Amino acid sequence: MIPLSVPNIDGNEWQYVKDCLDTGWISSAGAYVTKFEEAIQNYTGVKYAIACMNGTAGLQVSLNLAGVSSNDIVIAPNLTFVATLNAISYSGAQIALIDVCEDSWQMDIDLLQNWLANNTTTKFVNEKPVTTEIASGKKIGAIMPVYVLGGFIDVDKLVEISATYGIPLIEDSTEALGSFKNGKHAGTFGLTGVLSFNGNKIISTGGGGMILTNDKDIANRAKHITTTAKTDPLDYFHDEVGYNYRLVNVLAAIGVAQMENFESILKRKKEIDALYRSELHGVGDIKFQENDTDSDPNCWLFTFRTKKMRALLNHLNSKEIQSRPFWTPMNNLPMYKDLMYINENDISNKIFKECISIPSSSNLTIDDQYKVISEIKNFYK
Repeated sequence: MIPLSVPNIDGNEWQYVKDCLDTGWISSAGAYVTKFEEAIQNYTGVKYAIACMNGTAGLQVSLNLAGVSSNDIVIAPNLTFVATLNAISYSGAQIALIDVCEDSWQMDIDLLQNWLANNTTTKFVNEKPVTTEIASGKKIGAIMPVYVLGGFIDVDKLVEISATYGIPLIEDSTEALGSFKNGKHAGTFGLTGVLSFNGNKIISTGGGGMILTNDKDIANRAKHITTTAKTDPLDYFHDEVGYNYRLVNVLAAIGVAQMENFESILKRKKEIDALYRSELHGVGDIKFQENDTDSDPNCWLFTFRTKKMRALLNHLNSKEIQSRPFWTPMNNLPMYKDLMYINENDISNKIFKECISIPSSSNLTIDDQYKVISEIKNFYK
């Protein structure tokens, strides 16, 4: 089986994990958590990085940091992995779904802007804009865009919208470690950004996440509430309801080793992407995800569109080439089917029915990649 996307364990992972085991520092205390946070800070250019147990926890905490409550509306794309909406659901907020763009598969910012202009009102409270939906009177508590497959949303326009309407921007950049736009890393444009280090991500700690922010107060509070809101290093005194969302030292040790090899992992991902695009261009009805020329995506998981998706999916898996369909749109899931869905042509469902992800591991060999390419070409003959 040629796997879809597996970790590349080819550095000091064993050595650093052994160090944790030998010294007994395997839980939430230990030097590797700090080292991992510093490695992410240095790479992304963000001022503060706070490790947590997974990306979903990071998104939930980010909503807490933004002051989102059950009286608010949070805006998110309809085409995303379910964790995005689950994190919002934990806050109790109402969710408004936005359709995506046909070419980039990212949240349609023009659609969002039009909806805000026609369906909300903005007032200034303590000299700061506060925006509410006219129909419900609920505050728009946050916008949570997703960097789908590590590609870039129209983040510049989103930043403008955030400032104009006073809506915090929480970037679900869980798939976007290594993605930049004009030299600025994904997840560093808004109030917070969140990375994921799940087993299939560009680097992995098995499970883990990271909250990114340039705001010192937000960073301090993120660290506080993810470590059970304990106020004293000795006494067990907690000043609010916190979360046991700490990343443990043994997993952070894997992350440190992964970051040491990240440049080579990222380079290989881009080589895989380039070869697929070159070899599959013009094959059948295949269409690729498009990215802005001023963005530099991490090429995490190669995915393309074809109207023969389901047949191709079955063909590749039957040939021991692990392939997967795209995420089911959120409004097609039973718990989210009744959410407000802002759309004109329901692009999300169209993309879902046509998208297929194929092997993209950074340790994918050239020979195996050509096997994948060959089987795809054979399918379309």
